[in-house]
Amino acid sequence: RLHVDRGTVAKYADMEDCSPKPKADRRYGSKIDPYAHLVDEWLEADRLLPRKQRHTIRRVHDRLLAETDYDGEYSTTMRYVHRWREANRGVPDREGYVRLEWAAGSMQVDFGVARARIAGEMADVHCLVASLPYSNMRLCVALPGENAECLCHGLMLVFEHIGGVPPVIVMDNATGAGRRNAKGEVALTGVFSAFVAHYRLEVRFCNPYSGNEKGSVENAVGFLRRNLMVPPMRAESYGQLSRLLLERCDGLARDSYCPRLPDVPVAEVFDEERAALMPLPSTAFDPVRWESRTADKYGLVDIDSNR
Repeated sequence: RLHVDRGTVAKYADMEDCSPKPKADRRYGSKIDPYAHLVDEWLEADRLLPRKQRHTIRRVHDRLLAETDYDGEYSTTMRYVHRWREANRGVPDREGYVRLEWAAGSMQVDFGVARARIAGEMADVHCLVASLPYSNMRLCVALPGENAECLCHGLMLVFEHIGGVPPVIVMDNATGAGRRNAKGEVALTGVFSAFVAHYRLEVRFCNPYSGNEKGSVENAVGFLRRNLMVPPMRAESYGQLSRLLLERCDGLARDSYCPRLPDVPVAEVFDEERAALMPLPSTAFDPVRWESRTADKYGLVDIDSNR
């Protein structure tokens, strides 16, 4: 027999409906609410860009701080972006990189492609990225292609910007530098061979499918594309875009820290690394290829599949 007193009966009689109530909106009162539509536009626009040139959470947060009056914490931005991605496209795959140790002055070189607006038109820009792993200094210039002339011109811009020539350059056998034969030997193109002799460089080529042998620049290509080319940059010419990219690279070097020395900015370590660079030649190199062609009756000639 169960005994229930009058007070217990009265308590349950006066209670309202005990059915479970819907949970409150977690975003109620969040500081990011007034800017949610702006973040949605950025993330939605990313769908039209290459996967590696889309907004990271850090980039979204930095743009909110720089372009709006948003004063929320990074964790608030992170939670919102995570919710948006879960609702729209899921969480992207994470990529890992291998960190290598290199002597001062060594440079790694690679190409990456990003979208930018040149003279009012959207174009695929071939970004020549150079990384000095000792200091983690990262540099980038914009070029219209990846042939030998563009490769040499881009390296010249980098050398002039840093005020010296690295004694060693590590790269893969890109078309502009040379081609690898069946024996694994790389034959340099004529223009690049003259460039190497002019600057007294030592060039080392990675093994096929071994991006880990130049892991610093592999990382730099993605880092600079995300931090400099999101949203896509605008310029009147490739030369102007290269100058803007180099200026922003200098800014990143002042604001980021060397992995070997977590408390020292990259720019300070690179100032010490300059001592390992060779001086620039007294005469400039002319990155051009001279060829003889015979024009047809319409006055047209064929150059690299172009008429």
